[in-house]
Amino acid sequence: MFDIGYTRPESLDEALDFLVEKGKETALLAGGTDIVVDLKSGDLQKKHLLDVSRLKELKGIEMTDEGLSVGAAVTLSEICSSETLARYAPALKKCAYTFAGKQIRNVATIGGNVAHCSPCGDTVPPLVIHEAEAVLANKNGQRKAPVEQIASGPYTCSLPTEEIIVRFILKPAHDMDFADFRKIGRRKELAISRISMAAMLRRDPDGRVAFMRFSLGSCTPIIQRFEEVEAHFMGKTPTEPLLWEAGKMLTDHMFAITGRRSSAVYKEPAIQGLFVRMLHPLV
Repeated sequence: MFDIGYTRPESLDEALDFLVEKGKETALLAGGTDIVVDLKSGDLQKKHLLDVSRLKELKGIEMTDEGLSVGAAVTLSEICSSETLARYAPALKKCAYTFAGKQIRNVATIGGNVAHCSPCGDTVPPLVIHEAEAVLANKNGQRKAPVEQIASGPYTCSLPTEEIIVRFILKPAHDMDFADFRKIGRRKELAISRISMAAMLRRDPDGRVAFMRFSLGSCTPIIQRFEEVEAHFMGKTPTEPLLWEAGKMLTDHMFAITGRRSSAVYKEPAIQGLFVRMLHPLV
């Protein structure tokens, strides 16, 4: 048996009060798809579970004055069915279709996926290309932080124990010619991503790239944008040689971060091939 308490607050204020008192001994539960695994392995050494997955303050997908708002407790199934995301964040919606299996998508939340800080978190690359900020709440109010800053390393969250992710604010995709999410796993479903990537792009009337955002997942300690690759496309008409050239640049910059490990024999051609396959419709 696991000696751990379970609490489900009725409001965000109640949850924040609990964290002020017991935050250092508490793990937030926002879907909980990894909880049993972490308990059995001994990786979860906390006295309390605080279930925030049903708080109304953490729900909802809507356009606001700030941008495209996605609640931290929105499930992957809700992302799959959102027409708002289909219009303004199609790469995020597409990533949800390939996330684990249907049963897991019904309970897994975007906030839980981000806060878990896995280098292979599927929702993070689409959030990064939308320059998403997390809205963080504590008893003193709220603040914002870029999604890339939430992880300080693999499976290591930088957020103070008294804070809760309330929602994400994305810059909506307006007039984009292209947006996509792709990943490689060992299976089609219920597979952890070995490589993932998200991109969105807009061309000018002459077909030259006027705007691009690209993020790579599962390959670096912290998921991030590759601005060098984005800059390489600017002002150019997409061609197949350009895609392969940019794919080589991508792996070069990745290895500059990680070093060349034994997995490079597999990852180098796989990343380049997936990159070219994803962007080839532009050619």
